[in-house]
Amino acid sequence: MGKWVLVLSLSAVAGNASAQAYPVKPVRVVVPFPPGGPTDTVARLMAPRMTEGLKQTVVIENRAGAGGVIGTELVAKSPADGYTLVMGTIGGLAVSMSLLPNRGYDTLRDLAPITQAVNVTSILVTHPSVPAKSVKELLALARARPGKLNYGSSGAGTITHLAGELVKLLGGVSIVHVPYKGGAPALVAIVSGEVDLTFENSLIIVPHIKSGKVRALGVTGAKRSKLLPDLPSIAETLPGYGASGWYGLLAPAGTPRDVITRLNAEAVRALRAPDVSSKLSSQGAEPAPGTPGEFTAFIRSEIDKWAKVVKAAKMKPE
Repeated sequence: MGKWVLVLSLSAVAGNASAQAYPVKPVRVVVPFPPGGPTDTVARLMAPRMTEGLKQTVVIENRAGAGGVIGTELVAKSPADGYTLVMGTIGGLAVSMSLLPNRGYDTLRDLAPITQAVNVTSILVTHPSVPAKSVKELLALARARPGKLNYGSSGAGTITHLAGELVKLLGGVSIVHVPYKGGAPALVAIVSGEVDLTFENSLIIVPHIKSGKVRALGVTGAKRSKLLPDLPSIAETLPGYGASGWYGLLAPAGTPRDVITRLNAEAVRALRAPDVSSKLSSQGAEPAPGTPGEFTAFIRSEIDKWAKVVKAAKMKPE
Protein backbone atom coordinates (compact mmCIF):
# COMPACT_ATOMS: atom_id res chain seq x y z
CA MET A 1 0.00 0.00 0.00
CA GLY A 2 2.81 2.39 0.94
CA LYS A 3 4.53 1.68 -2.38
CA TRP A 4 1.46 2.72 -4.40
CA VAL A 5 0.99 5.87 -2.33
CA LEU A 6 4.61 6.77 -3.06
CA VAL A 7 4.17 6.15 -6.80
CA LEU A 8 1.01 8.27 -6.92
CA SER A 9 2.67 11.05 -4.94
CA LEU A 10 5.67 11.08 -7.26
CA SER A 11 3.35 11.20 -10.29
CA ALA A 12 1.50 14.19 -8.85
CA VAL A 13 4.78 15.97 -8.13
CA ALA A 14 5.98 15.26 -11.69
CA GLY A 15 2.71 16.57 -13.14
CA ASN A 16 2.94 19.79 -11.13
CA ALA A 17 6.59 20.24 -12.08
CA SER A 18 5.68 19.77 -15.75
CA ALA A 19 2.97 22.41 -15.57
CA GLN A 20 5.27 24.82 -13.73
CA ALA A 21 8.05 24.24 -16.28
CA TYR A 22 5.90 25.24 -19.26
CA PRO A 23 7.09 26.43 -21.67
CA VAL A 24 10.37 24.63 -22.27
CA LYS A 25 10.60 25.51 -25.98
CA PRO A 26 9.34 28.22 -28.39
CA VAL A 27 5.59 28.73 -28.74
CA ARG A 28 4.19 28.93 -32.26
CA VAL A 29 1.26 31.25 -33.02
CA VAL A 30 -0.34 30.45 -36.36
CA VAL A 31 -1.81 33.45 -38.19
CA PRO A 32 -4.26 32.06 -40.77
CA PHE A 33 -3.61 34.93 -43.20
CA PRO A 34 -0.59 36.28 -45.13
CA PRO A 35 2.02 38.60 -43.58
CA GLY A 36 1.12 42.28 -43.52
CA GLY A 37 -2.60 41.87 -42.88
CA PRO A 38 -4.48 43.03 -39.78
CA THR A 39 -4.51 39.65 -38.00
CA ASP A 40 -0.76 39.38 -38.57
CA THR A 41 -0.28 42.92 -37.24
CA VAL A 42 -2.03 42.14 -33.95
CA ALA A 43 -0.15 38.86 -33.44
CA ARG A 44 3.23 40.49 -34.10
CA LEU A 45 2.48 43.33 -31.69
CA MET A 46 1.65 40.84 -28.93
CA ALA A 47 4.52 38.39 -29.58
CA PRO A 48 7.45 40.35 -28.03
CA ARG A 49 5.54 40.98 -24.80
CA MET A 50 4.44 37.35 -24.56
CA THR A 51 8.03 36.28 -25.22
CA GLU A 52 9.15 38.36 -22.24
CA GLY A 53 6.55 36.81 -19.94
CA LEU A 54 6.92 33.20 -21.07
CA LYS A 55 10.74 33.36 -21.20
CA GLN A 56 10.50 31.52 -24.53
CA THR A 57 10.31 32.91 -28.04
CA VAL A 58 6.80 33.33 -29.46
CA VAL A 59 7.12 32.61 -33.17
CA ILE A 60 4.55 33.85 -35.71
CA GLU A 61 3.81 31.46 -38.58
CA ASN A 62 1.54 32.49 -41.47
CA ARG A 63 -0.68 29.74 -42.90
CA ALA A 64 -3.11 31.48 -45.24
CA GLY A 65 -6.07 30.16 -47.18
CA ALA A 66 -9.84 29.61 -47.21
CA GLY A 67 -10.63 32.76 -45.23
CA GLY A 68 -8.61 31.63 -42.23
CA VAL A 69 -9.88 28.05 -42.16
CA ILE A 70 -6.63 26.32 -43.24
CA GLY A 71 -4.55 27.77 -40.42
CA THR A 72 -7.31 27.27 -37.88
CA GLU A 73 -7.73 23.62 -38.86
CA LEU A 74 -3.97 23.09 -38.56
CA VAL A 75 -4.04 24.21 -34.93
CA ALA A 76 -7.26 22.32 -34.12
CA LYS A 77 -5.47 19.12 -35.16
CA SER A 78 -2.15 19.89 -33.43
CA PRO A 79 -0.95 18.32 -30.15
CA ALA A 80 -2.71 19.81 -27.13
CA ASP A 81 0.49 20.80 -25.36
CA GLY A 82 0.40 24.61 -25.50
CA TYR A 83 3.09 24.97 -28.14
CA THR A 84 0.83 25.60 -31.15
CA LEU A 85 -1.77 28.36 -30.93
CA VAL A 86 -3.89 30.26 -33.43
CA MET A 87 -4.78 33.92 -33.70
CA GLY A 88 -8.33 33.10 -34.74
CA THR A 89 -10.82 35.41 -36.43
CA ILE A 90 -14.57 35.79 -36.75
CA GLY A 91 -14.42 34.06 -40.14
CA GLY A 92 -12.51 30.93 -39.18
CA LEU A 93 -14.09 30.56 -35.74
CA ALA A 94 -17.71 31.72 -36.10
CA VAL A 95 -18.85 32.21 -39.70
CA SER A 96 -17.25 29.01 -40.98
CA MET A 97 -19.46 26.97 -38.65
CA SER A 98 -22.48 27.75 -40.84
CA LEU A 99 -20.87 28.70 -44.16
CA LEU A 100 -18.34 25.87 -44.56
CA PRO A 101 -19.77 22.48 -43.52
CA ASN A 102 -16.60 20.65 -44.65
CA ARG A 103 -14.12 22.83 -42.79
CA GLY A 104 -12.53 19.88 -40.91
CA TYR A 105 -13.05 21.08 -37.32
CA ASP A 106 -15.67 22.28 -34.88
CA THR A 107 -14.68 25.49 -33.11
CA LEU A 108 -16.42 24.69 -29.82
CA ARG A 109 -15.30 21.05 -29.76
CA ASP A 110 -11.77 21.19 -31.15
CA LEU A 111 -10.35 24.45 -29.83
CA ALA A 112 -9.74 25.88 -26.34
CA PRO A 113 -10.22 29.68 -26.14
CA ILE A 114 -7.49 31.57 -24.27
CA THR A 115 -8.54 35.21 -24.61
CA GLN A 116 -10.10 37.59 -27.07
CA ALA A 117 -7.46 39.99 -28.38
CA VAL A 118 -9.21 42.89 -30.13
CA ASN A 119 -12.40 44.20 -31.67
CA VAL A 120 -11.86 45.83 -35.05
CA THR A 121 -14.11 48.01 -37.19
CA SER A 122 -13.75 47.87 -40.95
CA ILE A 123 -14.17 50.84 -43.27
CA LEU A 124 -16.06 50.92 -46.54
CA VAL A 125 -13.67 52.45 -49.07
CA THR A 126 -13.82 52.93 -52.83
CA HIS A 127 -11.15 53.49 -55.43
CA PRO A 128 -11.12 57.23 -56.34
CA SER A 129 -12.33 56.35 -59.84
CA VAL A 130 -15.72 55.28 -58.46
CA PRO A 131 -18.13 58.26 -58.75
CA ALA A 132 -19.67 57.97 -55.30
CA LYS A 133 -18.78 60.09 -52.27
CA SER A 134 -21.23 58.67 -49.73
CA VAL A 135 -22.93 55.40 -48.88
CA LYS A 136 -26.17 56.80 -50.29
CA GLU A 137 -24.50 57.65 -53.60
CA LEU A 138 -22.82 54.25 -53.76
CA LEU A 139 -26.13 52.45 -53.29
CA ALA A 140 -27.71 54.59 -56.02
CA LEU A 141 -24.81 53.78 -58.35
CA ALA A 142 -25.10 50.06 -57.59
CA ARG A 143 -28.83 50.13 -58.33
CA ALA A 144 -28.18 51.90 -61.63
CA ARG A 145 -25.48 49.38 -62.56
CA PRO A 146 -26.62 46.02 -61.14
CA GLY A 147 -23.83 43.46 -61.13
CA LYS A 148 -21.29 45.91 -62.59
CA LEU A 149 -19.55 47.03 -59.40
CA ASN A 150 -17.37 44.61 -57.45
CA TYR A 151 -15.92 44.48 -53.96
CA GLY A 152 -12.82 42.73 -52.69
CA SER A 153 -12.56 40.83 -49.41
CA SER A 154 -9.86 39.01 -47.45
CA GLY A 155 -11.57 35.71 -48.24
CA ALA A 156 -14.91 33.93 -48.23
CA GLY A 157 -16.48 33.98 -44.77
CA THR A 158 -14.28 36.76 -43.41
CA ILE A 159 -15.74 39.86 -41.80
CA THR A 160 -14.90 41.85 -44.94
CA HIS A 161 -17.03 39.39 -46.93
CA LEU A 162 -19.88 39.53 -44.41
CA ALA A 163 -19.78 43.33 -44.42
CA GLY A 164 -20.32 43.36 -48.17
CA GLU A 165 -23.08 40.78 -48.17
CA LEU A 166 -24.91 42.69 -45.43
CA VAL A 167 -24.83 45.87 -47.55
CA LYS A 168 -26.23 43.89 -50.47
CA LEU A 169 -28.93 42.36 -48.29
CA LEU A 170 -30.06 45.53 -46.53
CA GLY A 171 -29.47 47.84 -49.49
CA GLY A 172 -31.11 45.60 -52.06
CA VAL A 173 -28.20 45.89 -54.48
CA SER A 174 -26.16 43.50 -56.64
CA ILE A 175 -22.38 43.84 -56.22
CA VAL A 176 -19.95 41.09 -57.25
CA HIS A 177 -17.76 39.56 -54.53
CA VAL A 178 -14.04 39.05 -55.33
CA PRO A 179 -12.30 37.06 -52.57
CA TYR A 180 -8.54 37.33 -51.95
CA LYS A 181 -6.23 35.28 -49.74
CA GLY A 182 -6.01 37.79 -46.93
CA GLY A 183 -6.22 41.47 -46.10
CA ALA A 184 -2.84 42.39 -47.62
CA PRO A 185 -3.66 41.26 -51.21
CA ALA A 186 -7.16 42.73 -50.89
CA LEU A 187 -5.53 46.03 -49.91
CA VAL A 188 -3.33 45.95 -53.01
CA ALA A 189 -6.42 45.30 -55.14
CA ILE A 190 -8.35 48.35 -53.91
CA VAL A 191 -5.37 50.72 -54.03
CA SER A 192 -4.52 49.64 -57.59
CA GLY A 193 -8.12 49.87 -58.77
CA GLU A 194 -8.42 46.14 -59.44
CA VAL A 195 -11.68 46.25 -57.47
CA ASP A 196 -14.14 49.12 -57.06
CA LEU A 197 -14.63 48.95 -53.32
CA THR A 198 -13.86 46.95 -50.23
CA PHE A 199 -14.61 46.80 -46.52
CA GLU A 200 -11.05 46.97 -45.28
CA ASN A 201 -9.77 46.61 -41.75
CA SER A 202 -8.93 49.92 -40.08
CA LEU A 203 -5.56 48.51 -38.98
CA ILE A 204 -4.23 48.66 -42.53
CA ILE A 205 -6.48 51.02 -44.53
CA VAL A 206 -6.30 54.30 -42.57
CA PRO A 207 -2.91 55.42 -43.99
CA HIS A 208 -4.26 54.97 -47.52
CA ILE A 209 -7.37 57.00 -46.68
CA LYS A 210 -5.21 59.83 -45.38
CA SER A 211 -2.98 59.71 -48.47
CA GLY A 212 -5.97 59.87 -50.80
CA LYS A 213 -5.31 56.53 -52.46
CA VAL A 214 -8.81 55.38 -51.47
CA ARG A 215 -11.99 57.21 -50.49
CA ALA A 216 -13.68 56.36 -47.19
CA LEU A 217 -17.48 56.30 -47.20
CA GLY A 218 -18.42 54.75 -43.85
CA VAL A 219 -17.47 52.51 -40.95
CA THR A 220 -19.02 49.07 -40.53
CA GLY A 221 -19.57 49.32 -36.78
CA ALA A 222 -22.96 50.25 -35.40
CA LYS A 223 -21.49 53.59 -34.24
CA ARG A 224 -18.89 56.02 -35.56
CA SER A 225 -15.24 55.20 -34.89
CA LYS A 226 -13.18 57.21 -32.38
CA LEU A 227 -10.34 56.97 -34.90
CA LEU A 228 -12.34 58.77 -37.62
CA PRO A 229 -15.18 60.56 -35.78
CA ASP A 230 -16.23 62.59 -38.83
CA LEU A 231 -16.80 59.48 -40.94
CA PRO A 232 -20.45 58.29 -40.81
CA SER A 233 -21.38 54.73 -39.96
CA ILE A 234 -23.04 52.72 -42.71
CA ALA A 235 -25.91 52.26 -40.26
CA GLU A 236 -26.75 55.95 -40.62
CA THR A 237 -27.83 55.14 -44.18
CA LEU A 238 -28.81 51.49 -43.67
CA PRO A 239 -30.53 51.14 -40.26
CA GLY A 240 -29.70 47.88 -38.51
CA TYR A 241 -26.33 47.51 -40.23
CA GLY A 242 -23.35 46.37 -38.16
CA ALA A 243 -20.36 44.19 -39.06
CA SER A 244 -17.34 44.43 -36.77
CA GLY A 245 -14.52 41.90 -36.66
CA TRP A 246 -12.52 40.44 -33.80
CA TYR A 247 -9.48 38.25 -33.19
CA GLY A 248 -8.50 35.98 -30.34
CA LEU A 249 -5.98 33.42 -29.17
CA LEU A 250 -6.87 29.71 -28.96
CA ALA A 251 -5.13 26.38 -28.36
CA PRO A 252 -6.13 22.84 -29.35
CA ALA A 253 -8.88 21.35 -27.18
CA GLY A 254 -7.47 19.24 -24.37
CA THR A 255 -4.61 21.61 -23.59
CA PRO A 256 -3.96 21.40 -19.82
CA ARG A 257 -5.86 23.97 -17.78
CA ASP A 258 -2.67 25.23 -16.10
CA VAL A 259 -1.17 25.92 -19.52
CA ILE A 260 -4.28 27.77 -20.70
CA THR A 261 -4.20 29.85 -17.50
CA ARG A 262 -0.53 30.74 -18.05
CA LEU A 263 -1.10 31.67 -21.68
CA ASN A 264 -4.12 33.76 -20.75
CA ALA A 265 -2.12 35.68 -18.15
CA GLU A 266 0.70 36.47 -20.60
CA ALA A 267 -1.62 37.36 -23.50
CA VAL A 268 -3.70 39.67 -21.29
CA ARG A 269 -0.54 41.27 -19.94
CA ALA A 270 0.66 41.85 -23.51
CA LEU A 271 -2.62 43.44 -24.57
CA ARG A 272 -2.66 45.72 -21.53
CA ALA A 273 0.94 46.87 -21.99
CA PRO A 274 0.77 50.63 -22.68
CA ASP A 275 2.86 50.48 -25.86
CA VAL A 276 0.81 47.61 -27.35
CA SER A 277 -2.55 49.03 -26.29
CA SER A 278 -1.80 52.53 -27.62
CA LYS A 279 -0.48 51.18 -30.91
CA LEU A 280 -3.60 49.08 -31.45
CA SER A 281 -5.96 51.90 -30.44
CA SER A 282 -4.22 54.38 -32.74
CA GLN A 283 -4.97 52.06 -35.66
CA GLY A 284 -8.62 51.47 -34.80
CA ALA A 285 -8.33 48.18 -32.92
CA GLU A 286 -9.88 48.04 -29.44
CA PRO A 287 -8.00 45.69 -27.06
CA ALA A 288 -10.47 43.25 -25.49
CA PRO A 289 -8.59 40.90 -23.13
CA GLY A 290 -10.63 38.63 -20.88
CA THR A 291 -10.93 35.15 -19.42
CA PRO A 292 -11.13 31.87 -21.34
CA GLY A 293 -14.74 31.50 -20.17
CA GLU A 294 -15.71 34.94 -21.42
CA PHE A 295 -14.14 34.30 -24.81
CA THR A 296 -15.88 30.92 -25.10
CA ALA A 297 -19.28 32.48 -24.42
CA PHE A 298 -18.56 35.28 -26.90
CA ILE A 299 -17.60 32.84 -29.67
CA ARG A 300 -20.77 30.84 -29.05
CA SER A 301 -22.91 33.99 -29.39
CA GLU A 302 -21.10 35.03 -32.58
CA ILE A 303 -21.66 31.59 -34.15
CA ASP A 304 -25.39 31.95 -33.55
CA LYS A 305 -25.51 35.59 -34.73
CA TRP A 306 -23.72 35.07 -38.04
CA ALA A 307 -25.48 31.81 -38.85
CA LYS A 308 -28.64 33.90 -39.19
CA VAL A 309 -26.91 36.34 -41.57
CA VAL A 310 -25.45 33.52 -43.68
CA LYS A 311 -28.91 32.04 -44.03
CA ALA A 312 -30.69 35.35 -44.73
CA ALA A 313 -28.10 36.44 -47.30
CA LYS A 314 -28.11 32.94 -48.86
CA MET A 315 -24.32 32.88 -48.69
CA LYS A 316 -22.57 29.87 -50.23
CA PRO A 317 -18.97 28.57 -50.01
CA GLU A 318 -16.77 30.02 -52.77
